[in-house]
Amino acid sequence: MAISSFAARHWVGRETIETRGSWVVCLTALAIAAVSFGTPAIPVVALKSMAAELGGERSVPALAYSFAWLGASIGGLAMGRLADRFGIRWTVMGGAVMIALGLVIAQSGGRFRLLIGYGVFVGLLGNAGINAPLYIYVARWFDRRRGTALALLGSGASVSAAIWAPVFAAVIPHIGWRSTMLVFAAIELAVILPAAAMTLGPAPEVIGGDGAAAGPRIGAPVLGLRPGVALAALCCAGFLCCVPMAMPQSHLVAFCSDVGIPASQGAAMLSVLLGCAFVSRQFWGVVADRIGGLRTILAGSVCQITAMIGFYLTQNEAGLFAVSAAFGLGFSGIIPAYVLAVRELFPAAEASWRVPAVLLFSGSGMAFGGWLAGAIYDTVGFYAAAFAAGIAFNAAHLVVIGSLVWRRRYAKD
Repeated sequence: MAISSFAARHWVGRETIETRGSWVVCLTALAIAAVSFGTPAIPVVALKSMAAELGGERSVPALAYSFAWLGASIGGLAMGRLADRFGIRWTVMGGAVMIALGLVIAQSGGRFRLLIGYGVFVGLLGNAGINAPLYIYVARWFDRRRGTALALLGSGASVSAAIWAPVFAAVIPHIGWRSTMLVFAAIELAVILPAAAMTLGPAPEVIGGDGAAAGPRIGAPVLGLRPGVALAALCCAGFLCCVPMAMPQSHLVAFCSDVGIPASQGAAMLSVLLGCAFVSRQFWGVVADRIGGLRTILAGSVCQITAMIGFYLTQNEAGLFAVSAAFGLGFSGIIPAYVLAVRELFPAAEASWRVPAVLLFSGSGMAFGGWLAGAIYDTVGFYAAAFAAGIAFNAAHLVVIGSLVWRRRYAKD
């Protein structure tokens, strides 16, 4: 019997729906995300070689990275509902097949096929079936340590790049980025399909007959605002914070190469950044369980803007290793905290579309930030201007999320 089915059948009568099976499901979801999000790391590591082969503009592979995030964010709106209707197992398995197909298409030609492969297949049809549905699904296995579990799942992208970036950096010079995509397509299928088939069963959280589980009521004010206005503010904040979040992650290797640091060291910095993000995200999860999602977002944003200023001011290797670590420590808890905030502020019955809506805007911010840094570089020839733009977006985010935290404290829901 699958662990997930066992846990689902034995939660009734317990004070909490959490079981050991909950953590098995969470760890399996983490492993799936760690593989699925390896795909966007390929154009990050191979940015300069791909640009040289596809016309010389860095904005082209950067746009592939951006399209992957944007497609996953847009597709998540539909995939969250499909997972509710047909089961998480099928959206995840279908997503894995689409990612593999997208990699095959992306490596088979020039710019157009690269962007179609990443935007439509890797993003819109692939990671869209994995990212948002897994956040919704894992949240339904927890009621006491939901923030910790979501933080662990949110580590998937960081773990992925921390593992795969140095692998890609070592492999691409020998077999090229096209063959690397084909090999990774096979790895996607070999890992994700059996993991999803064996583990991802029905979640134990039950929605009541009125369409709501315990928690906020449908239609009730949120932070003293109409629910739609509150969600719009969260979506705006998600976009603003993710623009600077994407810049170092998608351009660090190229930035290092520009200032005389070997690409292998740049990949190592990216691994340090994302490795620190993985470790610190567990800390942020515990913090979120104690102080709530909104305050955790605010604290993470303060740390992120501090590290962005470090990228703007630093160009030596030792300094960039330190700033990369600090950036990973800072930004890592923000996205899972958004999911937790949605679950805290809105009814559970609405999670299947409200969580993907917030992730749509955060993913759009990631997409825009990755592209914007490349476009600014192509225009001015250096990354300092891009980092300055990222700092400005981060400052705007502090204003928006700070106002929501203030309303959380003083408004009467």
